[in-house]
Amino acid sequence: MVLLEKISLKEVSNILNRKFIGADNHVISGLNEIHNVGKGDLIYVDHPKYYKSALNSLADTIIIDKEVEVPVGKALIISDNPFEDYNKLAKLLFPESQPTETQKSSKIDPTAVIYPNVYIGENVTIGAHTTIYSGVCIMDHVGIGEHVKIGPNSVIGHSAFYYKQTKEKHIQMHSIGNVKINSFVEIGALCTIDKGVSASTVIGHGTKIDNQVHVGHDTVIGKNCIIASGAGISGCVTIEDEVKIWGQVGCASNVKIGKNAIVLGQSGVTKNIEGNKTYFGTPCKESFQKLKELAALQKLPEIIKNI
Repeated sequence: MVLLEKISLKEVSNILNRKFIGADNHVISGLNEIHNVGKGDLIYVDHPKYYKSALNSLADTIIIDKEVEVPVGKALIISDNPFEDYNKLAKLLFPESQPTETQKSSKIDPTAVIYPNVYIGENVTIGAHTTIYSGVCIMDHVGIGEHVKIGPNSVIGHSAFYYKQTKEKHIQMHSIGNVKINSFVEIGALCTIDKGVSASTVIGHGTKIDNQVHVGHDTVIGKNCIIASGAGISGCVTIEDEVKIWGQVGCASNVKIGKNAIVLGQSGVTKNIEGNKTYFGTPCKESFQKLKELAALQKLPEIIKNI
């Protein structure tokens, strides 16, 4: 996520009280995770397995738990606990706002219809002819397009379910991302759409989401998708255009569902699946194959009996 104001390496070092390697005036323009990283970003790494990928990434600044050779043009911050230092920096540079009755930083189109008992956070945009029903909670930095409908008691932009596990406890990473809902999207009642950890959770143009659906952090849903009631989409999922996901489907993190795929009800998506096919089962397979397996399984007691 891009910083509102750039900050120098020396300033960050002073905030964290850590040694740094690099020029005092080396500039940091954003914080990010390694899979979303861009030029000017700061990331952290705390395991030798990931040193190489972190140092060779687009990130210009790396918080790391060991002194290593610094790539040209980059800088290091040496830390005993890179995760906690990154989290400290994220909380300082991207603080959560306190609830207020008036959000002066939010922009709501005059044609939008906002029902009573809706909470709207800071730096929210709501486009023309959008309708937000009672009980909806829209957290900070959410962008909502035109002709969008959000059903009662849904939550848009809650913190990512993302934790660092230690021997003593689970430590939540401070989410600094956001949610972007494009135009002509419909979101049902009692849905939750988590914001990105350091990037955006995106709902594509014209997508329709039924009641009681969860969409995890950093997930990107394409255009004109259909997602039925009770579906659970984990974090960092990519759902391409015109996908249909029917009721109570569960989707594991970091998977990709191809364009125009259909996932039948109560299926479990555990790995990437291709577009233009219909899937069923857990783990899901092409439906005709899975149904053949189930039909064969029904014959198993008779086969065993005749052995």
